[in-house]
Amino acid sequence: MMEPLQLRPALRRRRKIANMLHTWLLAGGSMTLLAACAWALAGLSGLVWITIGGAVSLIAATNVSPLWVLKLYRARRLPERFFPEGHDVVRELALRAGLPSAPELYYIPSSMLNAFTVGRPENAVVCVTDGLLRQLTLREFAGVMAHELSHIANGDVKVMALADVVARMTSSMSIVGLFMLAFNLPVLIADGGGVPWLGIFLLLAAPTIGGLLQLALSRTREYDADLDAVGLTGDPHGLVAALTKLESIQGRRWEAMALPGSRIPEPSLLRTHPTTAERVRRILDLVPGQEARMHDHFPDVPARIGRSLVPSVGKPRMRVRGLGHWY
Repeated sequence: MMEPLQLRPALRRRRKIANMLHTWLLAGGSMTLLAACAWALAGLSGLVWITIGGAVSLIAATNVSPLWVLKLYRARRLPERFFPEGHDVVRELALRAGLPSAPELYYIPSSMLNAFTVGRPENAVVCVTDGLLRQLTLREFAGVMAHELSHIANGDVKVMALADVVARMTSSMSIVGLFMLAFNLPVLIADGGGVPWLGIFLLLAAPTIGGLLQLALSRTREYDADLDAVGLTGDPHGLVAALTKLESIQGRRWEAMALPGSRIPEPSLLRTHPTTAERVRRILDLVPGQEARMHDHFPDVPARIGRSLVPSVGKPRMRVRGLGHWY
């Protein structure tokens, strides 16, 4: 089997370093904001308690079994006999990404076009929707899977869990702090004491700032996953075709199902995913002048370029007991 095509290695290295720096800056900014809120609320003891609470929350968030999320979305394991090509692609990409094991494929009975990852590298699960399987070619599917496996290899599930915990704690402390301030403000005014306007402003602005930092961090991790995905497949055009198809079929609604939480598509500052046009531009910048073909790098997998992975209408291929939906 051929090795993945080298796609402008110098540019890939520069962008990899830039994405790493952006990640550390944004994550550090979020934690600094949380620490400032804790200090404004309770001083040194607030910092101690927020450190303990944050550590416990992060451990809990990163050790939640994927089964909870799978039940939430009514996901079921996708047997290999019903989609052998897809399992072949995932296994090959997992090997290239250096994962300890290939993630399991799960199916979600939804017409939306989406895929997402849950779990840790040793027990990761990639969920794909019915709509995604019906609309993408195998080449496009490989690009999407490479993107999801890059999230796993890069530890993005843990990074975004940390960002989510920090944002939620910042918002909660802001609400508590403002409530306490409103309750005690008449006493402060009556006693002629100085009102802590700086602390008030910080608590007012903290949820918005924290949310924007979390969204920016998510966009950075998406850029990094795109970068690593084309490195895994050697086929930037496959991922570009998938992204373009997602955008053309359902606009930005495909973002609404991704974890954690819902998406706000406009303006771009309030998106967790970069715009498709910007993602495509960055991916195509890596092409060294010749179009890569997915089948060159996955010769053992049937190409099936240009037609859907599953029948587009009618007859069920499989029925899941208790689910009442087919794939």
